[in-house]
Amino acid sequence: MALTDLGIRQAKPQDKPYQLADGDALYLEVTPAGGKRWLYRYRFNGKPCKLALGKYPAVSLAEAREKAAEARKLLAEGLNPGEAKKAAKIAAKEASTNAFALLAQEWYEKQLPRWTPDHARRVLESLQNDAFPDLGNIAITDLSAPQILATVRKVEKRGAIETAGRVLQRISAVLRYGVQTGRLTMNPALALSGALTAAKVEHRPAMPRGELPEFYRRLAAANLYEPTRIAMHLLVLTFVRPGELRAARWEEFDIERAEWRIPAERMKMRMPHLVPLSQQALVLLASLRPLSGRGALLFPAMTEHDRPMSENTLSYAMGRMGYKGVATPHGFRALASTTLNEEGFDPDIIERQLAHAERNKVRAAYHRAEYLDERRKLMQWWADFLDGQQGANVRLVNFKRA
Repeated sequence: MALTDLGIRQAKPQDKPYQLADGDALYLEVTPAGGKRWLYRYRFNGKPCKLALGKYPAVSLAEAREKAAEARKLLAEGLNPGEAKKAAKIAAKEASTNAFALLAQEWYEKQLPRWTPDHARRVLESLQNDAFPDLGNIAITDLSAPQILATVRKVEKRGAIETAGRVLQRISAVLRYGVQTGRLTMNPALALSGALTAAKVEHRPAMPRGELPEFYRRLAAANLYEPTRIAMHLLVLTFVRPGELRAARWEEFDIERAEWRIPAERMKMRMPHLVPLSQQALVLLASLRPLSGRGALLFPAMTEHDRPMSENTLSYAMGRMGYKGVATPHGFRALASTTLNEEGFDPDIIERQLAHAERNKVRAAYHRAEYLDERRKLMQWWADFLDGQQGANVRLVNFKRA
């Protein structure tokens, strides 16, 4: 008679192991210690064999019957179920040591010296959230282009078009590293070029110079956290990238020399950058010091003081001021560049102060060594110009006419 769950639970241990038959070569073995395990008995090439299917109750009666049915199917195909089980164990072990998540972690650690902390965090979080749930435990040698596409399509379907593209790029970079280190012969993600919806390229809106008086009026009237207001002023004055400002550390500032030295690891181009500080910038720093000077960061997050303010803080502030879709924090770089070029400043000096890449290394060294005095004058002119937009009585010199 076939076994029942009640009969299995009531089976008592005896002095020696014994077996209870369920039918079709499936047995429950009961040990003297009271343990119970499933066995499937069969013959292969004329030799008697048995296959362990797991312990009861971890493997239920129904599950044991399913496993026995799978073993019978393998036998019908001319395969030995015991050998198939061993092969599956070996494959699982190899997959666990060659899983995509492990390779991704190794690749990530290799890239860390090249990345800013914020960028590194975003890369790891995107893999953890959008790649590892589907691909993390799969051996890289088993990954296929359709599997990868299905994974990034999930991101695309929630409307995150740009994020989907970045996730695909990062998956491809991990697998390229697998090829480079000899663990893969080809990168299946390369076959997916053009498979995703193309993200619409949107330029970051820049404010026209004529809007500056109104911008400063709104900035003064807006109900903002005071460090956020100071950060906005400093962003316009220094026209650095927003990420470079929000992660600024007090140790980077030399007040006596009126200089802000941003280390290479926090710069987009991975080159150190010097920002001459205008008198107006020094006043702002002095007003900020009592608010955040006891910590390492100029603009710490409100709840976690060892982390910088959110990358969205300044964007949200501009949104509350009425500039959503009209202007962005990053757009002040374009505003400064346009205005300074219109006023006749040397384009090379402007480009150097914007920390744009210089392909010619000799010329780049010249910029760093020879343009500092000119850049100091440029930054003070820009600060005075901005004072004029706020109603300050400042006389400006047009360098094109001078």
